[in-house]
Amino acid sequence: MKVTPAVLNTKATNTWCPGCGNFSILTALKKAIVELNIRPEKVVVITGIGCHGKLGDYINVNSFHTIHGRVLPLATGIKLANRELLVIGFAGDGDAYAIGLGHLPHAARRNIDIKYIVHNNMVFGLTTGQVTPTTPKGMKTRSTPYGNPEEPLNPLALVLTSGATFVARGFSGNLSHLTWLFKEAIKHRGFAFIDVLQPCYTFYNTYDFFRKRVYDLQKEGHDITDFDAALKKAYEWGERIPIGIFYKVSKPTFEDEIPQLQGSPMALRDISNVDVSKAYGLLK
Repeated sequence: MKVTPAVLNTKATNTWCPGCGNFSILTALKKAIVELNIRPEKVVVITGIGCHGKLGDYINVNSFHTIHGRVLPLATGIKLANRELLVIGFAGDGDAYAIGLGHLPHAARRNIDIKYIVHNNMVFGLTTGQVTPTTPKGMKTRSTPYGNPEEPLNPLALVLTSGATFVARGFSGNLSHLTWLFKEAIKHRGFAFIDVLQPCYTFYNTYDFFRKRVYDLQKEGHDITDFDAALKKAYEWGERIPIGIFYKVSKPTFEDEIPQLQGSPMALRDISNVDVSKAYGLLK
């Protein structure tokens, strides 16, 4: 079956603010699925709490909307149950880097074959503009009226040093590049992380800021297998901000290391003859 854009559309009314960077992320996802010709029933999208969480309503694939910060545990469970599925987690910067931060290093170091895309607008857009872990220092928000006193988190440096095998950054103002990044992440075997610079048009409009500063790493000959170079680029922020693939290597996945997962997917196995009586005895 040839997958077409129309197949991925839903009847849900889109309620994102006009100009929201989420539109580009949704469009890039659809284009990546179409261009790679991935059947919708083979895709699972997991979303967390935030404006990004509506994404699952707007694309005709399997989807789960989970509680705040728990995208990665759910994505991990789905992938372990059925490794034939393409599992893609979406989270906001507050969702991923605040309450959900404890899950990120472990997913990265285990190299679980899931894709994790973070909508990073550096502010809590859903709750009308409070500070998040990536809000610039000194920025005045509804929760920091005198300026944010904290240094922002560097998500790329964190994920790199946690052992991720695919680390990238995109910009929702560049749809073609973002689509390419999504396709590369999907094709990667292992944990693929993309931090997307996604302006919140209503509460923190950074389109002009990023358009003047972002540049494509791949066009400048960056070596994606060089960890030290990737880490150095992760700390580059100011007049020039790199986007693209920072680091990519091939390593065994978490699923490869678990003997019980070999063979047919766990979710599709016949368990009619499985004796669980001993397990019941342990619970008494």
